[in-house]
Amino acid sequence: MLALFLRDLRLAVRAGGGFGLGLAFFLLLVVLVPLGVGPEGAVLAMIAPGILWVGALLACLLSLDRIFALDYEDGSLDLLATAPIPMEGVVTVKALAHWVTTGLPLTLIAPLLGVLLSLPAPAYGWLVLSLALGTPALSVIGTFGAALTVGLRRGGLLLSLLVLPLYVPTLVFGAELVRRGAEGLAVGTPLALLAGITLGAFALLPFASAAAIRINLR
Repeated sequence: MLALFLRDLRLAVRAGGGFGLGLAFFLLLVVLVPLGVGPEGAVLAMIAPGILWVGALLACLLSLDRIFALDYEDGSLDLLATAPIPMEGVVTVKALAHWVTTGLPLTLIAPLLGVLLSLPAPAYGWLVLSLALGTPALSVIGTFGAALTVGLRRGGLLLSLLVLPLYVPTLVFGAELVRRGAEGLAVGTPLALLAGITLGAFALLPFASAAAIRINLR
């Protein structure tokens, strides 16, 4: 399992679908937003939680189609399906590798980009916490979408259409957690819901993803 995890990390970096692409997109989005809505600090502070979360969500979406595509093309996925390692474990490892190369860097750089959007000072800690809790769910849900579309030609658009509706609850509660933290309001409800989504995704979706892969490989 560790060897598979390290292999996926190397492939993500070498194939150009890892943290570099996601971080570049995240940075461009945050730089362009003030140019589009104006430099007023009050306006930027109001929309900053939503913009940062939308940017993180779309950055995670960029590399989803590569989670299983390379393994499918070179036949490694067939070998993994027949290996002693349970396919559910393979799916979980790939989701973790995607998070390490995409979600974790976005979580670490988000406070720096928050400065460009005039994010209020009390919100920075909640921003990091919300992304640390929510981005793993994005990777697991994305892995499920990638498993459904593996082997399909030009399945990237279909993958986006399948995954984006499933991302909405994580986006809503993640941005709400940051907004409430910035305003000094109670954050217990969105925090609990965000953590529940992530835990539920890790508990259920690896089994659904493994089943989808087995069906697609028949």
